[in-house]
Amino acid sequence: MPAPLRIALAGLGTVGTGVIRLIEENSQLIGRRAGRKIEIAAVTARDRSKDRGVDLSRYRWVDDMGELATAEDVDVVVELVGGSDGPAVTLARETLSNGRALVTANKAMIAHHGAELAALAEHHSAALKFEAAVAGGIPVIQGLRDGAAANRIDRVYGILNGTCNFILSTMEREGLDFADVLADAQAKGFAEADPSFDIDGVDAAHKLSILASLSFGSQIDFGGVEIRGIRKILAADIAQAKALGYRIRLIGLAEVDGENGSATIFQRVQPCLVPMMHPLAHVIGATNAVVAEGNFSGRLLFQGAGAGDKPTASAVVADLVDIARKETGPAFSMPSAELEILPRAASAHRIGKTYLRMVVADRVGVLAEITAAMRDAGLSIESLIQTETSEDGSALIAMVTHAGPEQAINDTLNTLSTSDSLLGEPMVMHILGE
Repeated sequence: MPAPLRIALAGLGTVGTGVIRLIEENSQLIGRRAGRKIEIAAVTARDRSKDRGVDLSRYRWVDDMGELATAEDVDVVVELVGGSDGPAVTLARETLSNGRALVTANKAMIAHHGAELAALAEHHSAALKFEAAVAGGIPVIQGLRDGAAANRIDRVYGILNGTCNFILSTMEREGLDFADVLADAQAKGFAEADPSFDIDGVDAAHKLSILASLSFGSQIDFGGVEIRGIRKILAADIAQAKALGYRIRLIGLAEVDGENGSATIFQRVQPCLVPMMHPLAHVIGATNAVVAEGNFSGRLLFQGAGAGDKPTASAVVADLVDIARKETGPAFSMPSAELEILPRAASAHRIGKTYLRMVVADRVGVLAEITAAMRDAGLSIESLIQTETSEDGSALIAMVTHAGPEQAINDTLNTLSTSDSLLGEPMVMHILGE
């Protein structure tokens, strides 16, 4: 049997310790599938004395993480430190520059520095693998990079953040408001103490920009992702969406329009109304799901656990098995020099249906004022629900428009922005097309 693949783990949080447990428990099976043993040669973390529930005594401890990039007994560095900059990206650059393979679960680093790291990997004939960076244990990276390699993919979208999906599906089930469900999710460990990256859509945007690059053969453009999170969704929005035949999900969506040198890319993360017949409407809890539409394969659906120590560790070790087999190629499906720089598409001319929710003063003429603003903008109403007046004299109006340009929504809200009939900021959510 060939010599073992020797790895070093940088970062011993839940994923790092999950990798250790997985390699120890499934060692023989992994070795048979990889064609050689995968052995842990060295580990490092900030606190050596911390009890992590695994026996680290058999592995060499390294105090200076940077040493892993040049260690003679290391073939692959597994970066599980996290963060878009700082020690993680320094380690990644040094590892690849020294011709060693890098496996990472760091979506933020790949979203911000993926093109640079891919070019480094190619220049130094080193593998760069990041299956665990998107959708946890779901093999969506490999599915898009390899399984769908012969297809032109013009659209990729999905539920990319388990915390948000847990919150929204719990709001739906329990009839509770966002703040109450978030507090419960934090207490149960489903949400971080500071959940901003999750609930404000940044985490999903990191993943979307990576998926878009893989799908479209384009350079990563995280800065081009329009981002809006779920903080402002009310229990009433969930209820009205259900009454109208939809469920609310945080959706990351990327599309390419045009071809032959005139293509543009559109990327957005936002809460959407998903029709009940769409498969994403039935994804609940902390599950992730990704849909890619290939011109020959048709609609591909990848669904499963999007986070957690076991699924993410599974994805990390799957990358190690590929490296052990020498099944490595360009990080983003094609050589980095072949990745296109696609101009960003504006959203104003996008056509679709839209959900509008407004809290208004319950008085004569309010609905007429709203419909007049919509008429002047060229919008018409497909369905409308108005709740009974609350004790504070307000009412909630929720509607779905007929398909129209997003600019018409913007024009309507601009017209109504000075109206004293509106109490608070309207909620706008687009309808996910089937």
